Amino acid sequence: MAKNLAKDAGKDAIRELGWWKAHRFLLLRRVCQLSIIALFMIGPTWGVLKGNLSSSLLLDTIPLSDPLLLLQTLATGHWPEVNALIGVTIVTVFYMVIAPRAFCAWVCPLNIVTDFAAWLRRKLNLKASYKWSPKIRYWLIPVILLGSAVSGSLLWAWVDPVATLHRGLVFGMGAGWILIVLVFLLDLVMVEHGWCGHLCPLGATYGVIGRKSVIRIKATHREACTKCMDCYNVCPEPDVLRQPLKEGDRRVMSQDCISCGRCIDVCALSVLEFKVKPKAD
Repeated sequence: MAKNLAKDAGKDAIRELGWWKAHRFLLLRRVCQLSIIALFMIGPTWGVLKGNLSSSLLLDTIPLSDPLLLLQTLATGHWPEVNALIGVTIVTVFYMVIAPRAFCAWVCPLNIVTDFAAWLRRKLNLKASYKWSPKIRYWLIPVILLGSAVSGSLLWAWVDPVATLHRGLVFGMGAGWILIVLVFLLDLVMVEHGWCGHLCPLGATYGVIGRKSVIRIKATHREACTKCMDCYNVCPEPDVLRQPLKEGDRRVMSQDCISCGRCIDVCALSVLEFKVKPKAD
């Protein structure tokens, strides 16, 4: 089979599997992301989820805290409160077990913006203007911690577009829209998957946390793969699919995978699927 155009990714799956099956993980992710935003919005009234993505309280009892924020707090020389330590432990253990970077695909509201930029980029057939190393995001973590230590402040909190968008949706955006528009334009016209795939230190943090997690995408039926390229065209981290679809271990073991399931959605031949603790083969 000839390679499909990027703008046509998923059309074969819709024809062969039906519209729902070709979009199921995308729709489930949107429901999850929007539901979390809604819970924060009604938090003061219903008390289900109060606070923000950096620090929150579930059911007025369970603290949840951002691991990168905790690291910055420690870098400034301040010892976090007990609730913050408990919250980071809960969040870290959850994402350590569940799936690589599940936060990025299933919780982060900025993912909706970057997904839209990627979709529009495919439809308009825009080509990348610049090539950046995906390792930049990992180098940003020590830079942020050093900056926090030198400045004595939570450096990344001032410029974090993820927190900015979440606060804006819940409490009102104001000038924060400028930062979100810049991220959108970065992904649309400058660097393909520029934010999530190259710059986001929060995503890199969750990548490190979830590198041994149990739920993985697996090329179970890779012999059926026709190299149509649909999965590559929709994947925010396409390099993670190269090895599983060629030879050796069929599992996507890279910590850069965001566990979004779009590669599963758009495959008309059901080559890929989520597996719990799949064996290497």
